[in-house]
Amino acid sequence: MWYDPHPHAMPRYPSRYASSISFGPGPLSTAMKALIGANVAVFLLTSLVPSLRLTLGLVPIWVVHDLLVWQLVTYLFVHGGVFHILFNMLALWMFGTELERVWGTRFFLKFYFVTGIGAGILTVLFSLLPFEVAQQLYISDVIGASGAIYGLLLAYGMQFPDRPIYMYFLFPIPARIFVLIMGALAFYASFTETGGGIANATHLSGLLVAYLYLKNPRVRPMAELKYRYARWKIDRARRRFDVHPGGRSDRIH
Repeated sequence: MWYDPHPHAMPRYPSRYASSISFGPGPLSTAMKALIGANVAVFLLTSLVPSLRLTLGLVPIWVVHDLLVWQLVTYLFVHGGVFHILFNMLALWMFGTELERVWGTRFFLKFYFVTGIGAGILTVLFSLLPFEVAQQLYISDVIGASGAIYGLLLAYGMQFPDRPIYMYFLFPIPARIFVLIMGALAFYASFTETGGGIANATHLSGLLVAYLYLKNPRVRPMAELKYRYARWKIDRARRRFDVHPGGRSDRIH
């Protein structure tokens, strides 16, 4: 799988990140603090002014007919209760911190918002289908960062496929298997559960958007890292053997 990094491709990240097992991935980065802080701030705001949930949450019928397109972004920061935001932010910290170390902050933030917004777009499109659960979704208020969180979960499974994840804090399961289980549950629930299908449609959308995005060779982070590593090796070999270009420069830029 293309997400298995060469140990020398990322000299800034020690190998312990790919093999250690611990409760937490480490301290919060600046980007992680900003994301969690924004989620907490919006949660407190909507707790004080509950009517804002409808304005900031994702209501497909309003996006389609009233063009409230900002809801495709703002719904990621709205949560329905303490446990909702607690578990989402815990998952963001657990899976996102390590991915940010490997990818870098810029790509991590781009991936987070592409996945979250993409999940919102697919949710709106799904709500237009002629199914009972889709019709209910069409007039529902979809909230939470779960679409982006599921995208991070899939990316984590691709980056660290053999890393054990403790399902229900009891059963160790390889990350790649854990992602498959969560995806299958989301897919099944999207078509069978009346209430749960609404949320799980967004979860499944997050998984799908993340997979398509990471499989695109133009945006794959490891492809860029491998290219930079190959360029570094060529430049080092030139310096070692004192190789100079001829009539035109053939240096890799």
